[in-house]
Amino acid sequence: MELTVETVLAQAPDNASVKAARGLVAPAKWQSLAGNELTLWGECKGSGSRPYQVRVDLNDMACKCSCPSRKFPCKHALALLLLRVQNGDTFTSGEPPEWVTEWLASRQQRAERKEEKAQKAKTVDPQAAARRDAARWERMAAGVDELERWLSDRTRYGIAQLSGKSNPCRDIAARMVDAQLPGIAARLKQMDELIDAGSDWPARLLGQMGEIQLLLDAFRQRGSLTPEEQADLRTALGITTDKNDVADQTAMDDSWLILGQHIEEEGKLWRRRVWLYGQDSQRTALLLEYSHGAKRFEHLYVTGQAVRMTLAFYPGAAPVRALPLTTPVPAPVFAPPVTSLAQALDAMTDMLASHPWQWPILMMLSGISLTLIDAQWQCQTAQGHLLPTRLSAQERWELLAISGGTEIALIGEWDGEWLQPLSAWDGSTMIWQAGDAL
Repeated sequence: MELTVETVLAQAPDNASVKAARGLVAPAKWQSLAGNELTLWGECKGSGSRPYQVRVDLNDMACKCSCPSRKFPCKHALALLLLRVQNGDTFTSGEPPEWVTEWLASRQQRAERKEEKAQKAKTVDPQAAARRDAARWERMAAGVDELERWLSDRTRYGIAQLSGKSNPCRDIAARMVDAQLPGIAARLKQMDELIDAGSDWPARLLGQMGEIQLLLDAFRQRGSLTPEEQADLRTALGITTDKNDVADQTAMDDSWLILGQHIEEEGKLWRRRVWLYGQDSQRTALLLEYSHGAKRFEHLYVTGQAVRMTLAFYPGAAPVRALPLTTPVPAPVFAPPVTSLAQALDAMTDMLASHPWQWPILMMLSGISLTLIDAQWQCQTAQGHLLPTRLSAQERWELLAISGGTEIALIGEWDGEWLQPLSAWDGSTMIWQAGDAL
């Protein structure tokens, strides 16, 4: 992807890092600045006697710095990239020093080991793999039986008994992890968050229990499901689909508008959802990526821009998640296809009928204004329909200021209860994006 201020800032772990990096975007604060087509390196003056050594691999924007910061990328790496964009003429060229070549060599060695591991995985004994797969399904079946008894007991004795208890679903969720059902375990953890959360928590909890029961029923009847429905079931259960199998699906080359993205951290695991819309295919795509330990993903995506690339969609009855097969390159921006709330709800109904466990769902809405009703911020349509909205204090005031209180086009994630706005648009121009996309 082209190196711009926007693509650099998209890597920042938080706004504080952006502010700190901007303070270092001055050649006088650097002892050396150099680079070539593949790598950038520099030495930034610090408080100590030795400068901080910073290096960036332009192939994937990986970076390393000798500073003690635990953020990735640190302010020095961000500043080096910003300097390249804004003061490129201050960089010298030539062969990188030893501390740069050693880092590049170690990265190459790790990549080769990863490739070797992947090749070994391809030579696994198919009969042994089949036995392991059968053993896993047996453990899953035992877990399903146990969970169904647990749900039945909660229903028989009344869910009111869960009120006031600390994480009453934690133990059964842990047992589902042991039964190799991580998808169900995650849903049980969500149930813990619903208990005692608002006066209507019993109804919301029962809805979540109903979705889990539907999942258990599908598990028992999986033999009667279509291959696409079975793929959705495996995903909902938490069974990972091999990327090589996805890459074998029919490829789709298109110009993809980056509608919005949501980045969140759970423990040491970062998760990023990037929503796209194809100009020719008129199809929505979701890139779901994970990174352990640091907010580091394979490609950079800037909300409001468009890229040309080829995607392959994960199998399913209503496939949305996709896998990039080619490196994204810049493409002309176009307007997103926003619709009325009624049309969006109809589309959501069709999707859930095909895949009832697909959450969150992207909504692209026109004629939306932000309003405060009964101490709750909500998105309101021109017809007066309301959607409960989840925004931080800063985000809601930014959105109000940018919209001026008038109707705008809003794109966000709907999780069945709340709309999480990701971006706002005026035609083909993005005028606001959520803070966690930075």
